[in-house]
Amino acid sequence: MGRAYQNRKESMAKTSANKSKVYGKYGREIYVVAKSGGFDPGGNLALRSIIERAKRDQVPAHVIDKAIDKAKGGGGEDYVITRYEGFGPGSCMVIVECLTDNTNRTFGDVRVCFNKTNSKLGTQGVVSHMFDHSIILSFKGDEEAVMEALLNADVNVSDIENEAGKITVFAPHAEYAKAKAALAAALGDIDYEVDEIQFIPQTYTSLSGDDAAMFEKFMDMLNDLDDVQKVYHNVE
Repeated sequence: MGRAYQNRKESMAKTSANKSKVYGKYGREIYVVAKSGGFDPGGNLALRSIIERAKRDQVPAHVIDKAIDKAKGGGGEDYVITRYEGFGPGSCMVIVECLTDNTNRTFGDVRVCFNKTNSKLGTQGVVSHMFDHSIILSFKGDEEAVMEALLNADVNVSDIENEAGKITVFAPHAEYAKAKAALAAALGDIDYEVDEIQFIPQTYTSLSGDDAAMFEKFMDMLNDLDDVQKVYHNVE
C-alpha cells in the first residue's frame, strides 16, 4: 500500500495506546462533520467515511452515537480546523492537524511540543508544498475495472497501486466525492480498508541516534494533545 499509508498507520498505532484519547478524537471529528453536513451517513459522505474508519479502529458504537446525538442537539462547541507546520528533529517536515474551540490554547500547546524537542514551528505553507493533499482509497478489486470507472467519470487520478488484488487509489483531495461516487456507480458497495484524506510527503528522510529518539518524544507529545487529530511527517 506504500509508505504514505504505513506512516499514518504507525502514527495511529501510537495514539491507540490510549483508547480514551482515540475515542475522544473520533467523537470530536464525527460531531463536527455531522453538525456541518447532516446527521444521516447515507447523505453525508464524509460522515459515513469517518464512522467506517472509527469502526475499523474499534471505536464503540455508543461513542459514535453520542457524537451524532450531540450534533443533533445543536449548540455545543464551535470547532475549527487549524494546521500547524514546521520542522521536527533532524529537519524532518511535519504538519499537525487540529480541531479546536480555542485557537490560542491550541497554538500554545503545539508550540510547546516544538520548543521542547529541538523543532521549529513555521508559518503556514512552509512545508505543506512538499506534501500532496491526497485521498487514499484501498479495497479489494480489479484494477482495470477501477481504472475504467474513474476515467469514465473524469476523476483526476494521481496513482493506482495493485498489491495482490488490493487496489489503492490516490487522487487530489478535491476529487474525493467524485471518486467515491464513480466507484459506487460502477462497482456497487465497496468494503474500504482505507478511506481517508491525507498529506503524503513527496520525499522522505531517515533519522537516527538522538534525532530519532527526539522525534519519538515529539510524536508522543503531539498525540497526547486533545486538540490534535492527525500528524503527518516525512520520516521513514
